[in-house]
Amino acid sequence: MKPVEVSKNAQRAKYVVSDLVAGALAFWIFNIVRFFLLHNYEVSYAYLWNYLGSTKLVIEQCVVPVGMLGIFWLSGYYNQPFQKSRLQEFNVTFFSSIINTVIIYLVLLINDQTGKRIINYELIIILFGLLFLLVYLGRLFITDLAIRHFKKDQWHINVLILGNSKVSRKVAQQIESTKKNYKFNVKGFVEIPGEHSVKDTMPIFEFEKLADVCQKQQINQVILAPENHDDKKVLKLLMVLFPLDISVKISPDTFSYVTSAIRMQDIYGDPFIDLTSPTISESSKNIKRSFDVAFSAIVLFLLSPLFALLALLVKFSSKGPVIYSQERIGLHQKPFRIFKFRSMIEDAEREGPKLSSDNDRRITQVGQWMRKYRLDELPQFWNVLKGDMSIVGPRPERDFYIQQIIPLAPYYTLVCQVRPGITSWGMVKYGYASNVDQMVERTRYDLLYLANMSLSLDCKILIYTVKTILGGEGK
Repeated sequence: MKPVEVSKNAQRAKYVVSDLVAGALAFWIFNIVRFFLLHNYEVSYAYLWNYLGSTKLVIEQCVVPVGMLGIFWLSGYYNQPFQKSRLQEFNVTFFSSIINTVIIYLVLLINDQTGKRIINYELIIILFGLLFLLVYLGRLFITDLAIRHFKKDQWHINVLILGNSKVSRKVAQQIESTKKNYKFNVKGFVEIPGEHSVKDTMPIFEFEKLADVCQKQQINQVILAPENHDDKKVLKLLMVLFPLDISVKISPDTFSYVTSAIRMQDIYGDPFIDLTSPTISESSKNIKRSFDVAFSAIVLFLLSPLFALLALLVKFSSKGPVIYSQERIGLHQKPFRIFKFRSMIEDAEREGPKLSSDNDRRITQVGQWMRKYRLDELPQFWNVLKGDMSIVGPRPERDFYIQQIIPLAPYYTLVCQVRPGITSWGMVKYGYASNVDQMVERTRYDLLYLANMSLSLDCKILIYTVKTILGGEGK
């Protein structure tokens, strides 16, 4: 047997190749139908093979299927190649096929006017029908093949249960009796300090060796099953689990700010809530990331003259480097280097970490002006392009301050579910913080953002951010 992680990329590749072939075949068959439907109105070729071999059609035949893949990727279908529900697979394929059909019609077919609307409607319906049918059949075949691998015990999902009490044993029974199409292999239990341990024939691992166990046992999922559902305990466990970059789930027995956000994929799949992923859909994740990359690239290109001007102002206004770099904590608690235009004097923290405040003497005159309009944040678009950050997301903090925030606000752990952002709900509604208490107050807005995360909320935050910048309220 082998864990699904070993075959994850291969399974994703199967879906991509199948969609590419199905899209190409659907478009080719459609062009044959298109020739006969439009032959008396628009097609100037006498023979079908001349029409299909024309330069225009050959280019379309090469480009269109690749363009379809872009829409299929945006739909989020490839994000999780395993544990797909039939209903979810049908819905995603149906709606992404509609979008592809509309785009193809508007870009390529809208000029195929015959004077008869019925023919245009027929073209749209035929294109959609071919695309949906062929793509869905290919996906269904691959999904069924995967299910057969699971049923034959050739593949399995390696699960580690965090907890070693009677509660954890009930969770193990629940896992093994759920989702019969997929084989869950419970590799063992991890003792949580302070709980009543159970001794049986199952492997029991020490909590301190959790990272090594996950690596050696090739764990795909960690299920939290503490003896007592306590938010603070769960959040402390997440602090340890986030850096492992493994899916962490919990049974929704006790609803709280930890387990309140149930996503559609949790309803479709096994009855556990994913604590390591945000509440937005897979398609929204991909759309958000695509927007981040495209917008950041445009900003870095178009504002390059402004970057050069700001660099000169910083360079000649005070001693020190133009760009200020500092370590922050990002997605899944992974550290990264954040970049800003330097707004303070050189060695501003020679006596140790210190938050800025109003009338901070360490801030230069140019720095005051840049911070007012948040121009010092512009280099962070490079962080977004690299994948360290998003345009909208919780504000990234230093580990020095995170260790002070966690005891006061344990829920801060949850912000590591997503990439930190250049702007955030906390920044537009609260602003900069000059002490830890204010940082804790601001994190409440980040928690609200996580609970209501959506593309529309991101747009709202961006509008507020623009208003803040134009009004010079960035201090």
